[in-house]
Order: sequence, then C-alpha cells, then structure tokens
Amino acid sequence: MVEVLIDGSALGLDALDGQFGRRLTVGLTEAIWGKVDGARERVSAIVSRGDAVYGVNTGFGNLCRKRVDANDLDKLQYNLIRSHAVGVGPKAPPEVVRWMLLFKIAALSQGYSGVQRSTIGCLCEMLGADVLPVVPNQGSLGASGDLAPLAHMVLPLIGEGKVAVDGVVMSAGEAFRSAGIEQVTLGPKEGLALINGTQFMSAYGAAILVRARRAVKQADVIASMSLEALRGSIKPFDARLHEVRPHPGAIETAENFRSLLRGSEVLASHADCDKVQDPYSLRCIPQVHGAIRDVVRHASEVVEREINSVTDNPVIFEDGSAISGGNFHGESIAMAMDYLAIALCELASISERRIYLLLSGHDGLPLLLMRDTGLNSGFMLPQYTAAALVSESKIFATPASVDSIPTSLGQEDHVSMGATAATKAWRVMNSVETVLAIEQMCAAQGMDYRAPLKAGVGPQAALETVRERIGHTEEDRLFGDDIEASLDLFRSCRMLERVEAVAGKLS
Repeated sequence: MVEVLIDGSALGLDALDGQFGRRLTVGLTEAIWGKVDGARERVSAIVSRGDAVYGVNTGFGNLCRKRVDANDLDKLQYNLIRSHAVGVGPKAPPEVVRWMLLFKIAALSQGYSGVQRSTIGCLCEMLGADVLPVVPNQGSLGASGDLAPLAHMVLPLIGEGKVAVDGVVMSAGEAFRSAGIEQVTLGPKEGLALINGTQFMSAYGAAILVRARRAVKQADVIASMSLEALRGSIKPFDARLHEVRPHPGAIETAENFRSLLRGSEVLASHADCDKVQDPYSLRCIPQVHGAIRDVVRHASEVVEREINSVTDNPVIFEDGSAISGGNFHGESIAMAMDYLAIALCELASISERRIYLLLSGHDGLPLLLMRDTGLNSGFMLPQYTAAALVSESKIFATPASVDSIPTSLGQEDHVSMGATAATKAWRVMNSVETVLAIEQMCAAQGMDYRAPLKAGVGPQAALETVRERIGHTEEDRLFGDDIEASLDLFRSCRMLERVEAVAGKLS
C-alpha cells in the first residue's frame, strides 16, 4: 500500500514508478480542502444568481443553449453520468484505473472545479479500499476529454455500474456496502467536473511511460549482451563520436555501454581483428536507442504537465468567473502517445534485427544458436514471434491523432483521438517488452558460446541472472515457456537491479 498526500506538490513519474501496480491511499491537506470548499461556494453563488453557465444550468454539447430549470439541476448531473457511460470493449487494467482515480482526485483538488468534499472523499475511499470501477477501453474520442471512460469510473459514486474487488466483478452498490463507503449526492456541475478531463488517456500515458523508462535501460543491457555474443565493436560508443552530434539520448546510451562493457574479456579478445564495421543493429545502437530515449523524455514532460493540470470545463476561477474553454481537449496527449508508439516500435524493430543476427551464425556462433540443428530447429521460432510482434506494432504505430470525426451534431467538430493513441501505445509497449525478452534469452544463449571468456560487468551480471531462470539448451524444448520466464524477469527489473549494482546507475 502506497500513501499519497495531495498537498499542492506536482505528481511526477519518478514517484509514480514506485506506485505502479500497487494499491494506493490518498489524503488531502487542510489547505487543499480549503481550495475545494472555496470553488464549491463559487458554484453555489452562480446557481443562486441564475447566471447561464455551461453544464451548471444548461444542457451539454449541442444542447448548450437549452436552460435547465433550477429544480432539475441535480438530476441534470445524474443524467449526464448515466447517459455518457457507453464504453465498450476490453477493460482497462487495475494499474491504469488506480491512476485514473488518483489523477481525477488531484485535478479536482486544485479548486477550479467546484465539487463537494464528499465527492472527492468518495473517490479517495474507493482507492483506499481498492474498489476499482470497471472501465471499458473504447468509446472516448478525446474531445471533451474522456467522457465515456470517466463516466464508467464515477458511476459507482451514485450507486451504479460495476467494480472489481480483488479481481472479482460485482455491482458498485454491493461493493460499497461491503467496504462501508457511502455513495454521493451530486450537486450542480459535479457530474460535468467528474467526466470532463483527460484522466483516462493520461493514466495510460503515465503507465506506459513508467514501463518505457525502465525498458530503455534494459534494452541497453540486453543489447550489450548481444554485442558480446556477436563479438561487436565498442568503437561506436566512443564519447567523441557523440560529442560531434550531441543528441542527449545518444550520449546517454553510449555512456551506458561504456559502463556496461567495462572489463570485457570478449572485447579484448578481438580488439585487433580485421573487421571494420558491425551491422547497423549493433553499430547504430546509440543513435536508435538514443532517439527513443529523447522521445520518452519529451512524452514524460507532456504527461507530467497534463496530470498536474485542470482539464474540466467550465473552469471556475477565484473571482467567481466561469470560463468555458477547451482544456479537456486531448491533443497534447494524443500526439505524445503517437510519437511514443512510433519510438517504442523502433525499439522492438532494432531488437528483432539483433535476434536475427544472433541466429544467423554471425562471427562463429552456431546456426540458430544450437550445435545440432536439423534434428533441432534451435531458436528459429522465437524469432518468428518477435517478427510477428514487430509487424503488429508497426500497425499500432500508425498515428491516431491525424484522425478526427465530428460528434454532438457538430458542436464537437474536432476531436483528438487521444484515448485511441494511448490504448494502442499500451499494446505496442506490451509487444516491445516481449521482443526484448526474446532477445534477452537469445543473447544469453549466444554469450554461452564465448565462454570461458567473461563479458563486461553489465552483460556478465545479466547473463548470470538470466541463467537463474532459464538454462542453456542444445535441444529443442518449449521455448514458449522460456519466453514467459524471460518476460517475467524483464518486467520484474531484477536483472536491471543486478546490473546497476556492478556497472553503476544507468541513464
């Protein structure tokens, strides 16, 4: 269980990394509660004056010109949530739903949304009890934010919808009674504040980036294993090369490799060979991995900015003005997620080329990484799987943000497709981790053939860690089981921890 205190400090990916996949409890300081109360008072004043304010006393979308009777303002909010809960398709995973709730709490707590204490308190109680709304992945256009996913997320507040408790799906009412959580009585604007926003796409974005930031480090470690197995050159990682083309990610990648390959007996064994250049999948690792690092850095900045922003509509300011704008529009996240999906696809693509190279008999390695092939297929088929995943990832790397389709009878005539960009980037991330896990087990097999020579401190520690889970083989076996074990090791970051203990912290 991780405790999160909302005190006005920004949420960041460094802290979120330690929370990933874990249960959360959330608390707010009294100063923050004061902001919440102040915004609620301003909404009440608007209602008392009878000012026409979008979503407070008007219809929604194309119905924004229709005034709603003062006696129906609460019902308006209930109808909004019910009518917008139209999501379909696969369900968002628990780690994403937890962050949806967290980011919504953080946004509402800034004091520009006008919700009651009890509404935020109910969201906090849901998180603390790990009562997680069932949120379908499909249905959001990323226009007025993530209307459908957020509607599903907040249905339990009014005693409706489905939730998952310890993986068991049940009615929200049943789960609330069991956990001792009271549903909320919504007031004016609250339904709108709850479902306007980008918390669905932002939660996916943050979760992908936590994984991507880990993956780029591990990709360097795994590629260093392949470099040792293939007896590649360390020259492309010379600092001088990258000083004359100073992209930050390339500089960081080259520095990582110099640390990882320190003390390599394999490198020393062929230092004076007549080979001039390695294939690009080895020689251009700094340029490719580095470019991916730079994209991850950019996307991280966008997502961190977004999760600390006010993204509902209208925004209620301290002077009492209610400004209807477009802070909910997901274009920034959409473009960042599309860019990230492209970059991650390239991480898998260059990894698959190194897998192919490992199987090709390059520089004295046995064909298909096994001595007796013919009777055995060797590691031929894991490369098929990697190739299939890379090809599929190329499809999902096609940008969603270039598309738009009008809704709400033309009122919402340009949409971001940010939710689509985020969910397909999640699928690319899944495939990237698997491809890297396949390279990890193939590179370990290749490194075994360089014994008794020791690899650099990083790849040697990585090999020893892999061999604790997956043994060397000279006969065909259920490689699918090895892929699962390698992927589990990759996602645990156990190998990265062991490597950094001997090679130093990687960038």
